[in-house]
Amino acid sequence: MGPHPAVAAIRLAVRRVLHDILNDHQNPDPGAYERPPAPLVLVACSGGADSMALASALAFEAPRLGVRAGGVTVDHGLQPGSDLRAAEVVLRMRELGLDPVESTSVTVGREGGPEAAARDARYAALDAAAVRHGAAAVLLGHTRDDQAETVLLGLARGSGIRSLSGMAAVSGAGGRYRRPFLELDRQTARKACMVQALPVWDDPHNADPAYTRSRLRHEGLPALEKALGKGVVEALARTAQLSRDDADALDSWARRAEASVRDTAGLLECAKLYALPPAVRRRILRSAAIEAGAPAGSLFARHIEEVDRLITGWRGQGAINLPGKVVAQRQGGRLVIRQG
Repeated sequence: MGPHPAVAAIRLAVRRVLHDILNDHQNPDPGAYERPPAPLVLVACSGGADSMALASALAFEAPRLGVRAGGVTVDHGLQPGSDLRAAEVVLRMRELGLDPVESTSVTVGREGGPEAAARDARYAALDAAAVRHGAAAVLLGHTRDDQAETVLLGLARGSGIRSLSGMAAVSGAGGRYRRPFLELDRQTARKACMVQALPVWDDPHNADPAYTRSRLRHEGLPALEKALGKGVVEALARTAQLSRDDADALDSWARRAEASVRDTAGLLECAKLYALPPAVRRRILRSAAIEAGAPAGSLFARHIEEVDRLITGWRGQGAINLPGKVVAQRQGGRLVIRQG
């Protein structure tokens, strides 16, 4: 008798990702006699149902494919006893057979709000852990439900098609982060934990209405499903993929077009920018602002629209202040974006 369907689904999703990682890890020199060492894959595990299901699937599949498997849990220090919970998660990962495993503590700042600050601190810690252990990849337990929430949050912020594309299956430097569960729902992960008797911890922040994502999860999405019927989550996930395909194509177009709108000194020429389609032009402006030092996470559509008006609605207006102390201004037919 085979495993429960939920367990089979999560294992299959992880197996596919591990195959991709192995293909990426193969020795690039076909004439080399030595095989490259087995890659190490880490799972980011909070102790919740999604990440515990992911950890168990990784522990099961990795040895069968010749992959080393470890885990890391991040202690954000935002709740009393968070260090004890992190120690419990480390113990559970060890019981699954993962090695190495570790808990890493972070200090969460305030920039961008509590959710964004916690996310930034978490990814910085995961990046550091991956480098420290020489990991080929870090697996994240984001599900189709998380993807739907991300698309709705992007829609509410009015941040453009890239924000509607949600989370990528592969992201980070060198494709470090992999999300095997983006096509699986949250209930499948929870059921897999239940049938395997895996203990899970439900983060109270996930049910705290003080957090935007929590309100969306418990109030917004249920209201949409009540008004529009079932299938909203699946439709939003499909929207994410379609938006990602469109955004990737436009990003590629913008990269090719950028060189043609710069003068010999490397400055952006307003007349040439004006001739481009708005979607392409704004991508070039956003890229220039980030290159000048504006933090990507703090650069919103409204910022780019203001800079764009220096091109399309020039009336002699002054400089535009952007996040990161970056200033954009028009000078003699050129757009200058630099730190002020």
